[in-house]
Amino acid sequence: MDTSAHLNSVVEQTITFADWVHGKDASAPVPTCPKWTLADLVDHVGATQRMVTMLVGERMSEPSSAYARYVPAPTDSAQWRAWLTDGAAEAKQAFESVADDTPVWDPSGGSAGVPFWSRRLFGEASVHRADAAAALGMRYELAPEPAVAAIEDWLDTMTSRGYWENRPDFADAMRGGGQTLHFHATDAPGEWLARREPDRVVLERTHTKADVAVRGPAAELLLVLSRRRPLDAAPGLELHGDRALLDQWLEHMDWVTD
Repeated sequence: MDTSAHLNSVVEQTITFADWVHGKDASAPVPTCPKWTLADLVDHVGATQRMVTMLVGERMSEPSSAYARYVPAPTDSAQWRAWLTDGAAEAKQAFESVADDTPVWDPSGGSAGVPFWSRRLFGEASVHRADAAAALGMRYELAPEPAVAAIEDWLDTMTSRGYWENRPDFADAMRGGGQTLHFHATDAPGEWLARREPDRVVLERTHTKADVAVRGPAAELLLVLSRRRPLDAAPGLELHGDRALLDQWLEHMDWVTD
């Protein structure tokens, strides 16, 4: 998916998310983010989109100004739909005003800029819509190709140099001696090999034998890798190899819920 496709999906998924949460109980718990209420989830989704809109639209070279201009969600849930859909539309407009090579700060450590943020907003929309579905008893669906793109975002972000450097707890847990985890989507092209090295996690797009492998439908794989569904509750997935290695990996995939 390119930047335009990512943002089109962000708008579409945000509209669905907004329809789901509109007028709902702000204090409702979000089971997939145990410390959050529905109000926290809405606030995070909309405020993040607005922060990225500022970063991209104003071509910021560092993030402090965007962080300082945090825009909280309305306290009245009857206003959530308009607030969320307006924010997604503004984000799309901001990305349409720049090129992929426009210099914009991002935390990846790779100077990925505009493409990084378009992919991140797409990944955020995909995963947090699953949170809303869990909180409200809605059916979560994501087509195989977008689900593969969301997995790509999740794994790319978690294995980025910036994430490793900024999360020493994650780095300490993930240091290894070459242990490998293979993730394979079976309903759309998508395979990833994560190799734990002493100084980083190396991510490759390849099919090879690994210490542990998980394969199955992309949407189920996304929900398990993002800790939105326990592996034992994902019957469409097949596990081969070292379950303890996978469990340790999943235990530390807690970035969105922090």
